[in-house]
Amino acid sequence: MSLIRRLGGLALLGLLPAAPVCAQLLPQETVSLAGGRLTLGGEVTATVAPDDEGTFNYTDYERSALQLLRLGVTASFRPVERIALVTELRAEGDTSGGPWTATPFAAYVRVRPWKDRPFDIQAGRIPPVFGAAGRRIYANDNVLIGYPLAWQYLTVLRTDAVPSSADELIYARSAGWRASYSVGTPGYARGVPLTTAFRYDTGVQARVGGEHQRVFVAAAVTAGTLSSPGARTTNGGPQVSMRLAVRPATGLILGGSFADGRFFADNLAVPVPASSSGSGYTYTTASATTGRYHQQTWGADAEYSLGHFLARAEMVAARWRLPAIGTPSIEEPLRSTGVSVEGRYRIAPGVTAAARVDRLSFSQVRGSYQTLPWDAPVTRVEGGVAWSATRNLIVRGTVQHNDRSRGTVRSSTLPALQVTVWF
Repeated sequence: MSLIRRLGGLALLGLLPAAPVCAQLLPQETVSLAGGRLTLGGEVTATVAPDDEGTFNYTDYERSALQLLRLGVTASFRPVERIALVTELRAEGDTSGGPWTATPFAAYVRVRPWKDRPFDIQAGRIPPVFGAAGRRIYANDNVLIGYPLAWQYLTVLRTDAVPSSADELIYARSAGWRASYSVGTPGYARGVPLTTAFRYDTGVQARVGGEHQRVFVAAAVTAGTLSSPGARTTNGGPQVSMRLAVRPATGLILGGSFADGRFFADNLAVPVPASSSGSGYTYTTASATTGRYHQQTWGADAEYSLGHFLARAEMVAARWRLPAIGTPSIEEPLRSTGVSVEGRYRIAPGVTAAARVDRLSFSQVRGSYQTLPWDAPVTRVEGGVAWSATRNLIVRGTVQHNDRSRGTVRSSTLPALQVTVWF
């Protein structure tokens, strides 16, 4: 463990005795100003853990989710009765001493045309419509520190580069944090998850109903895709996504989601046959080809609560179609499915225990010498305890175990400690 890591861990542990005092000084309700038109909220989260040498927890910001320092401020301003301006600013670093990044995580306008109808429109950098886990990214809604694999684990797919053959794709398996291909942007770069929990996309969405009502329907058009939000020039897109959730009984929520968008960046140049005979190649941008190089994603989720017990399950299934370039070519769409099952139980006032089991699997591709999954399947098991010392302070301790079938590090067990102060 590096000296910086030791100092970071000791600093966090040193804050624990003083944290309850600081949390008690925070407001017990959301800060409200200007006669209730302006509301403010904030979160400070610090997480320490050993080095993740297998990069199992690396995010699309190229830092470990188990070594995260996050400062966030949320503001909502309502200039008139049915219009609200919402923004969230975030600064993130890590306890291993890495660089900090600051970004407007969310920034959108929300319009409710009718006062007595559950309908609104949001435009800007908006929260995701797809799935359930993406809307539970805040620390005060989670017991565990890690994230479901489908929402965090980096696959070997990139938006700016593509393998020229099935053999090249097979060779890159398990290297999602530094994949490199012969077509597109040269050099090593991170891949993308099935869908990311760490970035919001820019677009427009409409919602009917509410998260706590019997029926909830939402649809959105965004600039990027689930796995790579952003502008079309660098992140593919546009994308259409939708979600339907129902409450058929007390404590039970069932949801289904779908998304479809062009995956590759518009400026990615791919070789296509120069003639109908297939002799010779010419290069053109991925957006100009006749093939549908899209990412299509399906989701299903369920939640059930009874007394002190809460159970959640989610499935995310994604499909990508890649250009068929060299031999052996990648003819069939690449598929990946992530499944997570989580349970939590409040064992005492302010104390909750939880566990989650995750599996991320991949379809097979046929290479010159063997047929293998196009990326290395991963299994994750995580358990832990959260203690709400005060309303504004949460302390978590977890242990996470990861396994995969390929890679320099194929198995890893990582304890982690996290402190969150929020209002």
